[in-house]
Amino acid sequence: MPARRVKPSRYISVDIEADGPVPGPYSMLSLGAAVAGTQDADGFCPADPEQQTFYRELRPISDEFVPEALAVSGLDRARLRTEGAEPGAALAEFSAWVREVSAGAQPVMCGYPASYDWTFLYWYLIRFTGESPFGHSGCLDMKTLYATKAGLPLRAVAKGTMPRHLLSRRRHTHHALDDAVEQAELLANLIAWPGPAQAPGPAGWAPGPG
Repeated sequence: MPARRVKPSRYISVDIEADGPVPGPYSMLSLGAAVAGTQDADGFCPADPEQQTFYRELRPISDEFVPEALAVSGLDRARLRTEGAEPGAALAEFSAWVREVSAGAQPVMCGYPASYDWTFLYWYLIRFTGESPFGHSGCLDMKTLYATKAGLPLRAVAKGTMPRHLLSRRRHTHHALDDAVEQAELLANLIAWPGPAQAPGPAGWAPGPG
């Protein structure tokens, strides 16, 4: 029986800015995304992350917020109450964009770390559109990818401990689109990275045939 043909994965780097730790009581205030590349049976083909992007600022959905969380992004909740996109419209536009840029492939959300961004993104998609273009598990965590390749415990991983050549040269600005583009470059570098070079053995030693 011939092997089932699997669609390629279209990796989409996503970053969100929110005013608290969990969606519902707190709000996702901005959403940025950039196409990072495509993975198929022949390997990974990176994309220019500035070519296909999405960005929206959203109206808050509650009066609650954590000042420290809000300060990270520098977004103004008062302005967003009048100028921010209605969440249902913004998430519908995002879903349509994901499907458009993923034609012929399966979209996969990528983040660093993905857990926070995915939690808000998936909750908002289900709450305001009723479905997710990524399904319920189409999510790749770059932090886990690095830990696995580097052979490190997950909690030992931070961007500051990574080899510099893996990191994007772009600044991490806490603007959702800027950071999505930056993380798309990190993903491409991580996928291409073979892992740390094996330490040499003692002088005159070489691996045996087994």
